[in-house]
This record gives sequence, structure tokens and C-alpha cells, in this order.
Amino acid sequence: MSSSKTSRCFALRTSHAAFFGKVHVAYIPKGKVIGLSKIPRLVEVFARRLQIQERLTRQIADAIQDAIAPQGWRGHRGAPPVHDDARIEKQHSSTVTSAMVGCFRQKETRLEFLSLVRQPGTGGV
Repeated sequence: MSSSKTSRCFALRTSHAAFFGKVHVAYIPKGKVIGLSKIPRLVEVFARRLQIQERLTRQIADAIQDAIAPQGWRGHRGAPPVHDDARIEKQHSSTVTSAMVGCFRQKETRLEFLSLVRQPGTGGV
């Protein structure tokens, strides 16, 4: 499993409210590989667009799938909301989105990914 953890991103929602967060990406190669330094760049490319968090996660998954067709792909994104002062929102909340492709739908692979993300000192969500 190749993994890129804690790629930080900043994006503007389609409502023009900003969101910040961390993106964790892992894939299991099937022949082709992608340089791990390319994953944070890919996150940045999609985050620069007006976005919704769920679409961002899916776009990263689709781009990796199209580029290298891995056995499986998993993305996990977490972000605390950042809202205009004029809007009343619950404090101390966060949003997590996830996308899975291929072998990451199997419980064992999913659990391995989550254990990597949650390891202490790694900036896990």
C-alpha cells in the first residue's frame, strides 16, 4: 500500500466559504505507480477550484483511477468548517468525507488504511 498522509488543503466552497483540512490518500498499485509527491499536488489542483468537500474527495479518486488504474484507492478528508461570522453554526464540529475504489471495499484493507491514518504523531483525522 502506498500512502500519502496529511496533505493539507485549502479550498473555497461554491458558497464562497473557505474550508481547510487534511487529506489522506492510499492506493495499491497494479503495475503503474505514481510518485507520492504527486498526490499532494493533485490535491492542490482540485482544491483550487470552487468546491464542495464531497466532490473534492471523489475527483482525487477518479484522477488516480484514470492515471494508473490501481487495484484499489482510498481517500479520507477531514475539515473543520470555517464560516462567515454572520452565519450561526455549531462550534467544534468537523466534516469527514471518504471515497473507496476496488480492494479498499474489503474490510481488511480498509482497516489497514484507517490504522495508518490514526497512528499517533501522524496528523490523523
